[in-house]
Amino acid sequence: MRLEVWWAYFFACWAIALSPGSGAVLSMSHGLSYGVRAASVTIAGLQVGLVLVLLIAGAGLGALLLASETAFAVVKWAGAAYLVWLGLQQWRAGVSITNAAQRLPPLSARRRFLSGLLTNATNPKGIVFMVAVLPQFIDPGRPLGMQLLILALTMCTVDVIVMHGYAALAARLQGLLCTPGAMRWLNRTLGGVLMGMGAALAAFKRQPL
Repeated sequence: MRLEVWWAYFFACWAIALSPGSGAVLSMSHGLSYGVRAASVTIAGLQVGLVLVLLIAGAGLGALLLASETAFAVVKWAGAAYLVWLGLQQWRAGVSITNAAQRLPPLSARRRFLSGLLTNATNPKGIVFMVAVLPQFIDPGRPLGMQLLILALTMCTVDVIVMHGYAALAARLQGLLCTPGAMRWLNRTLGGVLMGMGAALAAFKRQPL
């Protein structure tokens, strides 16, 4: 991979990561409810899901998924239902009167990791995006494996930084919004955004081939 191509991809990764999406909202949700350190496990899951989508797109399986209406629908509806479920959990999260700290139902590190993985892995919009964008940065005359490794490491490094920024921002908001009413409002805002993203994903249609 030529250096100028990598730089173009590097800046594209920042633009992608900074664009608010389900991963960013999930990072904020878990940063708010569990703290930045615990949210790191969620973010690790997001990266595994991101790499999975990148590999699917890079290996050409993404085109096969797009070609199969049934497979596309299964992934789409699974992802939409999962985002709505996450949103409902956030919306209904309790607020402690003593410290105004909102809490989601306790989740083990394993479940936080899986929530991140499933959020990215069941997003067909991500697969469509990767199938459309990734080939622009791949040189067909060079070994594909090494190029995919560089692309994955670059994207995950940028995404980890950005997602931790979102989680830290949410954790900071918890300290600033120190009343139960304010925390409940933030809780429902994040939950509503997740549910809205689930509804938008359900309405998403693949372009005809």
